[in-house]
Amino acid sequence: MRATPTRAGGGRDRRNLIARAKEAIEEGSQSFAAASKLFDRDTRERSWLLYTWCRRCDDIADNQDKGGPLGDQGDLKSAEDRVQAIRVLTKRALDEQPTADFAFDSFGMVADETGLTWDMANDMIGGFALDATRWQPATEADMMRYCYHVAGSVGIMMAVIMGVSKDDGETLDRACDLGLAFQIANIARDIVEDADAGRCYLPKTWLDEMGWEAGEHALPENRFRLASLMPRLIALMEKHEEASKLGAKKLRFRQRWAVLAAANIYGAIGRKVLNRGQLAWDRRTRVSGLEKSWHVASAFFEALWNRPTQPREPILWSRHDFRPVAGW
Repeated sequence: MRATPTRAGGGRDRRNLIARAKEAIEEGSQSFAAASKLFDRDTRERSWLLYTWCRRCDDIADNQDKGGPLGDQGDLKSAEDRVQAIRVLTKRALDEQPTADFAFDSFGMVADETGLTWDMANDMIGGFALDATRWQPATEADMMRYCYHVAGSVGIMMAVIMGVSKDDGETLDRACDLGLAFQIANIARDIVEDADAGRCYLPKTWLDEMGWEAGEHALPENRFRLASLMPRLIALMEKHEEASKLGAKKLRFRQRWAVLAAANIYGAIGRKVLNRGQLAWDRRTRVSGLEKSWHVASAFFEALWNRPTQPREPILWSRHDFRPVAGW
């Protein structure tokens, strides 16, 4: 029996992978789709390929479809089996073997073109492994570890896609900061939605200060006091948002513009949660199309000026604090 030939993308046509990845990002994340249009063609297409793999991994892990409502999570064994399936398919894609799933073949293609590694991919999968064990953060450092796995690691992969050297530790740290900021905004926005699914990403130490068990924090009668935690959470987001812009300074103009636009849009989500107070979770917090256009335009001038300021507070954790992979 002959061995399966090794070919990037599992042998799929690159143009077809790009077309399907473009559809995936436009359907799954209008914010990322808008920001990606600012990239040069190569970076834009590669960001789509990476996104579609991230989206598919998330869907498999959460038993959902294209980021929709969480499906039945089943028991711990079934959740762990889904994470193991992600690992197997990702490893196969990196080995240039066909996976029968265009999203994983897309990852194989972009990894071949840019040098993404198993360690980088496995860091992200570690976040799904934490969810599979029904994990909840005990401390702020634990919360940041989760943010690293599900988003900071993606920021690092995006930096590599944009041509940042794997030896440029400072820029990779700042790319990680951007992912951390994104995920903190997600946590703030989705607190009630996550609680409905039995998940809580606020540190237990924070809940203890309020006298709550996990789940109680999201009850309607506790929303006013829950809102009092948001200045603390959004300040943490803004610190990493500011730090990320120091790394964007080193990127080519169009890459810098896209990164700053994405940072502004996601930062706006977190700040909207903060400003809406106890009403923040009555409906999903969104950034309108007009607002996105404003953030893209302001990012253009910010990219031209290219003089970011240092965060007012020191960054306490780097990507090295969160490795090796947690949860397995």
